[in-house]
Amino acid sequence: MCRWAAYMGKPIFLEEIVSRPAHSLIRQSQGATRCQTPVNADGFGLAWYGERPEPGLYRDVMPAWSDPNLRSLVCQVRSGLFMAHVRASTGTATSRNNCHPFVVGSWSFMHNGQFGGYDGFRRDAELLIPDAFYSHRMGATDSEALFLIALGEGLADDPKGAMTRAVGRMAELALRRGSTPHVRATCAFSDGRTLYALRYASDDQAPTLFHRWSDSRQGRAVVSEPLETDEGDWQEVPQGSFCSFSAGEVAISDFTPVNAARAA
Repeated sequence: MCRWAAYMGKPIFLEEIVSRPAHSLIRQSQGATRCQTPVNADGFGLAWYGERPEPGLYRDVMPAWSDPNLRSLVCQVRSGLFMAHVRASTGTATSRNNCHPFVVGSWSFMHNGQFGGYDGFRRDAELLIPDAFYSHRMGATDSEALFLIALGEGLADDPKGAMTRAVGRMAELALRRGSTPHVRATCAFSDGRTLYALRYASDDQAPTLFHRWSDSRQGRAVVSEPLETDEGDWQEVPQGSFCSFSAGEVAISDFTPVNAARAA
């Protein structure tokens, strides 16, 4: 399992989430405490929004803790909406194209979890990606496939509905041709205006997800694990939830995937 963190609010330096806290994302890459794989060393990535609609993107295959360029970047770049991810592969190669976040146009996306037995139905999953988005398929992960399927399901017009259908279609393949655990997922994605997140599993073991508003930063962090051990006001997102965060507001609703054919 991977670890990730996202932020939305008043622009801050990326280091305030990625590297400075006592349990920052870089520290989680060496010693995560709320997942079965404490070391996340199969690459990392950042996507951040600035003056243009399309996000900046920086990804590499090195462990996050060993890249001096990453530390230099996060202490100089300031953003009011960004996402960061450290990767623990569930089977696909350690390559830059397999590192999160993934970006298409103004949309960015990252995922923690897995669709069980993905190797057994990868070809079927690829067929679910519409031609209009297949040219953006650069890697081999189930995460990137999910993102492109969601874009094809209308992510730009109906983020929750698109993810409901996309996760449902992947879940159906995992149930039919994969293995347990069929679905475990926390995802974060954004169009540069709103930050969305979801937490879901086909069993009762969804990856952890928390959020917290900071008065000092005037912004909200959404994370796999709390960033400071002495902050007791982190709120855990319930399993089976879809979240949207914008301008200090939080909306959380139930999330239950459905098959696209049945939803039509």
